[in-house]
Amino acid sequence: MQQNLKVLMLNGSPRANGNTSVALKEMEQVFKDNGIKTEIILVGNKDIRGCIACGSCYEKGKCVFNDMVNELAPKFEEADGLVVASPVYYASANATLIACLDRLFYSSHFDKTMKVGASVVCARRGGCSATFDELNKYFTISGMPVASSQYWNSIHGRMPGESEQDGEGKQTMRTLARNMTFLMKSIALGKEQFGLPEKEERIATHFIR
Repeated sequence: MQQNLKVLMLNGSPRANGNTSVALKEMEQVFKDNGIKTEIILVGNKDIRGCIACGSCYEKGKCVFNDMVNELAPKFEEADGLVVASPVYYASANATLIACLDRLFYSSHFDKTMKVGASVVCARRGGCSATFDELNKYFTISGMPVASSQYWNSIHGRMPGESEQDGEGKQTMRTLARNMTFLMKSIALGKEQFGLPEKEERIATHFIR
């Protein structure tokens, strides 16, 4: 079986070559060594507004705000894996990245089942675990398996490039990329032999009825 697997990597930092990019580049090299195509896109310094819950995407098939989110949607659909990386702000992800992910996941209606997701976080010191949990929720509501590593997917650094000194953090990223590669290849083989899991008709309830 010829596998032409692709990973879309979103950098939620406003800095193109900051500490978050160190983590992504560490992963990118492992992907390339394993024949996985990658594309890193800087999101954190773009002008991306939040969702206004207008519902227009159900009519148009894309977000009503025609910005980077609509450019990312076909790339996401084509990809076998998605890596989302963010610096930590107040124990949370970059607000621009969150606005992007809210609209990207909500307005793109293709089946995301079994696309592999991985979140990566970077901080000076604390807040990594909370941000890591926040980002993983986009995957777990979408039927996407979440790739893990030897430790929570975090790397540390304050000044630009400082995370290059975080040996454990960089190793965590390499391990994450290898595990993600294994998952994507295994899922591709499974889909070829078994197809995707059977889906039931969606049951949607509210707390008041």
